[in-house]
Amino acid sequence: MKPEAPESPDTCRIDVWLWRARFFKTRTLAAAFVENKRVRLTRSGQENRLDKPSRTVRAGDQLVFAIGGRVTAVTVEAMGERRGPPAEARTLYSPLQIY
Repeated sequence: MKPEAPESPDTCRIDVWLWRARFFKTRTLAAAFVENKRVRLTRSGQENRLDKPSRTVRAGDQLVFAIGGRVTAVTVEAMGERRGPPAEARTLYSPLQIY
């Protein structure tokens, strides 16, 4: 079995990022959410529905997803190194205006 490639400091798995940004209580919940194709990623004007938790995000990517009946649209600002307190988690993204 091949060892997994180390994660680049400028990218992060989508399930890990959603968990670090405190959108989900557990990484397992974040992974299941992504597997159900409920996250849209826009990068360089190209929009895709993410289907695997191993897909990566990077700073500047835009994410759109709905949790609890609310549409959330954010721009990824940073990857983070841990799941920190809410104030730290809010520095990982900036909200987008949806019109």
